[in-house]
Amino acid sequence: MLCRSADLIAEAHASGSGIAAFNVITLEHVQAVADAARRTGRPAIVQISQNAVRHHGGDVMPLAAAVAAAARGGEMRLALHLDHVEDMALLHRTAECGASSVMFDASRLPDAENIAATREAARWAHGQGLFVEAELGEIGGKGSAHTPGVRTDPADAARFVDETGVDALAVAVGSSHAMVSRTAALDLRLIERISEAVPVPLVLHGSSGVPHTALRAAVKHGMTKINIGTLLNVSFTRAVRATLAQDPEVVDPRRYLGPARDAMTDAVSDCLMALTTSDSP
Repeated sequence: MLCRSADLIAEAHASGSGIAAFNVITLEHVQAVADAARRTGRPAIVQISQNAVRHHGGDVMPLAAAVAAAARGGEMRLALHLDHVEDMALLHRTAECGASSVMFDASRLPDAENIAATREAARWAHGQGLFVEAELGEIGGKGSAHTPGVRTDPADAARFVDETGVDALAVAVGSSHAMVSRTAALDLRLIERISEAVPVPLVLHGSSGVPHTALRAAVKHGMTKINIGTLLNVSFTRAVRATLAQDPEVVDPRRYLGPARDAMTDAVSDCLMALTTSDSP
């Protein structure tokens, strides 16, 4: 069933657990997240980024419709979220496309402009009953303004939330976007300090580069929403390459998209289970 992101995030935040959010690009991505949620019995948030919308010719509706259709296909709980939205026109299509939450990204702007733009976006979105995520500075590795060594200051985070009224905050604590190896080291003490300073759920971007054990530790120290995208793409591409290497004469895309979807389903299932599995013996 299609749920509200706010409900899934609030449930995870209240219980001190994590909710995984997966960025999708193709129909196979959507099916993989839905199948993994069904397989594991765990809820998940399906995310469509502005970059993914751009890839589909600027129209969010076909991929959003695929998410809604997948959610109707079983008892698993899925929510739809628009991710890294910078364009106001796309922001204003959030509710129309069936999404219940949006990450408004003005982090490339100077601090004061980011606050002003995010405050206005949150005001509009709350008027539509939407849950709003933002970030006060670019997460390491995404763009030139934020390198992997940059970290979020707890006091700045608290001020940003207070001045913008957002419902969740993405913070820089050691992860980076687009990592293809799981070698990121998180600052768990910083996560704890930000969690104590900020009254809303925290979001970890760039989680594909973080080992499962570190993700579980991050949740224990105060992280709630775990964003994962590149990991699915790595699984997808690796499976396609393997299929084509075995049979270079293949021309039917179903022959390689099927294994790619299965590989992503396994990867998503592993992530969903990892966030609910204790490291304790």
